[in-house]
Amino acid sequence: MRALTANRLADGEVVFWSAGQWVERFAEAQLFQDGDPEAEAAEAHGKNQPTVVVEPYLIDLMEAEGIWAPVSYRERIRALGPTNLAHGKQEEGGAFVEALLATQGAARSSGRVNLIKRK
Repeated sequence: MRALTANRLADGEVVFWSAGQWVERFAEAQLFQDGDPEAEAAEAHGKNQPTVVVEPYLIDLMEAEGIWAPVSYRERIRALGPTNLAHGKQEEGGAFVEALLATQGAARSSGRVNLIKRK
């Protein structure tokens, strides 16, 4: 599974693609099967929004604690907000945040690696 992520240009907030719009919560992100042409189309659409988001790319996901979570540690940090527990999305808590925090592994997301290679 994969999800599309970027940073909103107006304020730098991490955002995720969901049914034609950008949302702030990873829990609301649209999930794509590997190789799904709709994922590539969403990524291309995001790249055609240079005044809305910066550097949209697909991230790899794994199932953990009954939810889909980013494979890479970097992407889990982005999904959770700042690492300071008293701020951002982590402060909200809940089962989804707890599951993301409990996810293990530090593999790189192939989407980010491909983005780096293209530069």
